[in-house]
Amino acid sequence: MGDDAPVSDEALTATTPAPAALPRPRLIATDLDGTLLRNDKTVSDRTVAALAAAEEAGIQVCFVTGRPARWMDVVSEHVHGHGLAICANGASVVDLRRGGAIVEVRPLLDEDALAVVESLRALAPGVSFAVERSGGIHYEPHYPPFHLDPAATVAPVEKLLAEDAEHADQPVLKLLAHHTRLAPDEFLDLARRGAARRAEFTRSSPSALLEISALGVSKASTLARWCAAREISPEEVVAFGDMPNDMEMLAWAGTSYAMANAHPEVLAATTGRTASNEADGVAVVIEQLLHGL
Repeated sequence: MGDDAPVSDEALTATTPAPAALPRPRLIATDLDGTLLRNDKTVSDRTVAALAAAEEAGIQVCFVTGRPARWMDVVSEHVHGHGLAICANGASVVDLRRGGAIVEVRPLLDEDALAVVESLRALAPGVSFAVERSGGIHYEPHYPPFHLDPAATVAPVEKLLAEDAEHADQPVLKLLAHHTRLAPDEFLDLARRGAARRAEFTRSSPSALLEISALGVSKASTLARWCAAREISPEEVVAFGDMPNDMEMLAWAGTSYAMANAHPEVLAATTGRTASNEADGVAVVIEQLLHGL
């Protein structure tokens, strides 16, 4: 099959490359949705056991996700070791042992967010926006009700980002932009080519939903900072992911695996392949890796 073709679970009873042939890792960095979590947003018993075994073997586990801190309950009971997670595509580091308390923020400045809004309104008429702040999400009236929050402020994004906005004391973690007519990858490409060069653009949703962070902020850059502070080199990191917002992290890590269900660009850019999230692909690699130690 071609490099960008989806890989079936049946073809991945053993992962490629074989973990036993790789250097001993010190850290496993894994995405959540579409990667560690099954489609029903649960962590399988097999994966729970594999994560615990990795920690017991002295390998740290770090969850690296586009989710905000308030949506980390899906894995909070499976925390071992340090208990820190990288959230909002690198915009925040949270302590899962303290109920998801944010311990570090890399914010998107209001003026940069407003410049992006202006650009995208001109490039993609019909776009709607939401603002993810450290304390919660706020959105425009026509933004799709993906996850309704009764505490959200509903107003034009320019008002949500104003200096006197109700939640202006909470830093912006990311700006979200949704389009009802553009295809997801088309929207992402349009934004990256034509929007103001004051932010990072990525996506992880099956819909045309862009996730916009401060310039230089990504899963990879925050993970690299986190690892450098602990004297962990890229060669000592094994990473897992499935969507465009994982690509920089997968490229940075010394060893990386795309899930069988991954986006075609992720499959094309990653030499390591494993089974799908539904078939516990992360656990498959961890088990093989630990067998080789």
